[in-house]
Amino acid sequence: MTWCGDALFEPTIDPAWRLDAVGDDALRESSRQSRFALSNGFLGVRGERRSSHGDPLGTASRTLVAGLFDTGQSLDAVPTLIPAPDWLQVRLVFDDGALVRDAAAPEAFHSLDMKRGLLLGGCRFSNDEAVAQVRALRLVSLRRRSLGLQTLRIVVEKGECKIGIQATAASPDPALVLERHDGDLSLWRTHRSHKQLTVAEVVSVRVDGVLLAPDARSTPACWTARAGQGQVVEFERLVVFGVGDQDNPSPGPAARAELEAATSLGWRGALKEHEAVWAARWAACDIQIDGDPQAQRALRFAAYHLNGAANPDDETVSIAARGLTGADYAGHVFWDTEIFLLPFFAHTWPNAARALLMYRFHTLDGARTKAARLGWRGALYAWESADTGAEVTPAHAVGPDRRVVEILSGTQEQHISADVAYAVWQYWTVTGDKEFMRDAGVEILLETARFWASRATLEDDGRRHIRGVIGPDEYHDGIDDNAFTNVMARWNIERGGDAAALMRERWPERWEELSARLGFDGSEVEGWAGIATTIETGLDVRTGLFEQFEGYGDLEPIDLEAYAGRSVPMDVVLGRERTRRSQVIKQADVVALMALLPEVFPAGADSLNFEHYAPRCSHGSSLSTAMHGLVAARLGRTEDALDYFRRTAAIDLGDATVAIAGGIHMAALGGLWQIAVLGFVGVTFHEDGIGLKPHLPVEWTALRVPLQWRGRSLAIAIDNVGRTLSISMDAGEAMAIHAFGALHRLEPDKPLALSIPVAWPAAGRSGHAAL
Repeated sequence: MTWCGDALFEPTIDPAWRLDAVGDDALRESSRQSRFALSNGFLGVRGERRSSHGDPLGTASRTLVAGLFDTGQSLDAVPTLIPAPDWLQVRLVFDDGALVRDAAAPEAFHSLDMKRGLLLGGCRFSNDEAVAQVRALRLVSLRRRSLGLQTLRIVVEKGECKIGIQATAASPDPALVLERHDGDLSLWRTHRSHKQLTVAEVVSVRVDGVLLAPDARSTPACWTARAGQGQVVEFERLVVFGVGDQDNPSPGPAARAELEAATSLGWRGALKEHEAVWAARWAACDIQIDGDPQAQRALRFAAYHLNGAANPDDETVSIAARGLTGADYAGHVFWDTEIFLLPFFAHTWPNAARALLMYRFHTLDGARTKAARLGWRGALYAWESADTGAEVTPAHAVGPDRRVVEILSGTQEQHISADVAYAVWQYWTVTGDKEFMRDAGVEILLETARFWASRATLEDDGRRHIRGVIGPDEYHDGIDDNAFTNVMARWNIERGGDAAALMRERWPERWEELSARLGFDGSEVEGWAGIATTIETGLDVRTGLFEQFEGYGDLEPIDLEAYAGRSVPMDVVLGRERTRRSQVIKQADVVALMALLPEVFPAGADSLNFEHYAPRCSHGSSLSTAMHGLVAARLGRTEDALDYFRRTAAIDLGDATVAIAGGIHMAALGGLWQIAVLGFVGVTFHEDGIGLKPHLPVEWTALRVPLQWRGRSLAIAIDNVGRTLSISMDAGEAMAIHAFGALHRLEPDKPLALSIPVAWPAAGRSGHAAL
């Protein structure tokens, strides 16, 4: 990367903050586009870089706008997040094509600067008489979420040349209809959902800082500049997007006002405030590792995309399975958000976590409608959700054998309601957000508990059973008494009772209003305790082993070691029907239960269940290795946990396969953070403070983690060589630290330093150590 005369175009020096790509690689281009994506929770722009002679920095870049869904015309069509008009098209021509792009030059690079939230690039054009270096910078603002910025800096290093610049706009998705174009503003409308999209744009070109007028009568706008050695030509484009619906039918004026504000700042001012917000986010979440550069970069990559996926200012959207980085799963929201992502946000960015949970509150009516349609009470959340909370799981899909298969997750994968309830309770535990709990959280807990109380059916054996479901292991459908589903349902019902008691005690007037509106009487809530205790869980009290579902132990055992090195999922290897008749697990199921509710496992049964189910898991989902890594780390099996950590990181960072064309795997990234913080550091949360039970890999010689707990900012540092642990907080009331079998008191500006006991394992497979 050669100096271009402006430090703003230079990537951060430390490689742990960067992803770099040199030259062109058509085979991996689609994966790079996902990996290098920019996002701010409202706008997402894939990191395309398509180069050709005469079009060196032209892109066909897909821009996604949160909440911009539309539905096709077929009977089984589901809402899909549709791409916005491409605002990044630029065509550069040097001396009418006489200068040739040098793809092998060191200036030809593509760099994601995660520290600053920028995508940077460069290339070089030359012939015998002239040389021009081009640098590109783009961002979607973390300070002004509707704003996108693109700038090019062209420096003539030798000779003189004519530079032609054309700013074009590629045609958007056919689902968008252009209703009006008025100078710098265009208004689009979706075909079926009738949502409005406004795009306001301003483009300028300067030569040595002097504004250059566009060519006369050029459509689209074109500029022609003649520059000699040492002269600088800068192209600047600012664009603002706005989304309108029935509640906001005219987003145009707001978009124009935001564009005017950004224009007055200029691209350098917009960049400066964007970088300041990113600096604040990194201060709140950056995990620092000594001794393992690969793990350090993986955690920064995870935090970069997680921070870019959330928008704390919008409670009507959530984070899709691929965020705003790609089109897989049509922009739909799954359980990934609550189980894999929310812990990161609750512990580092509570406002973002709150907004994600408020999305579930605003879609509660859709969950009530689904439960009623299927014959139950309360709220059954959509397995796949879009903007309204209605169930949008496709009815059919094409299987690996090219046959059409029925998708049953929309009706049978019901643990989603317990997953949402779990996230609500965890957020309440970590933040103590009374307003959220009073106004939204309690209602979610009550309605999901009511669903499970109606769903668990009392049978002749005196036990309540939940039949005909799909657990996290989606290889087995229509099963009975899935351990994960049933235990989570029981937990959900218990927390529903706790929520009702909390509401009655703290906010009695609100309880009267809420219980009347929802039709709760005292007998319904009082009956939940008896329902919960009689739900079948699949636990063998003699051995401590949970049966994953009724009859699982009678299925065909398959030795997965015999299929090591396969490049396709096991249901493709064995066929769908044989897989259903086997013990092969798609992803963590009982192991996922261990990750969420370790307290339900009898003493010593955690290792037993892990050793039983881990060899049976084929990891056919990107969610799986993270769950296994978290549990392995908690068990003190740090070598295994680190292996799971690296496998999880490789899902999006590895180049052995081209598997991320459809976007980054957000759940896997959240899982990386959980392995590090909840696993290796062993963070747990209590009513009076936090617990710490560190098991760092030997490669990690030191680790530093920022966390938030109930309004307090904490800093945890572990020296794995000197065997010390320290924790500090800058403000707030004193709190408890549970560590190494003792209770300690942490006060503001009085760091707590502890020695890690010699008997406390640092690595290996030494088993589970108690607090």
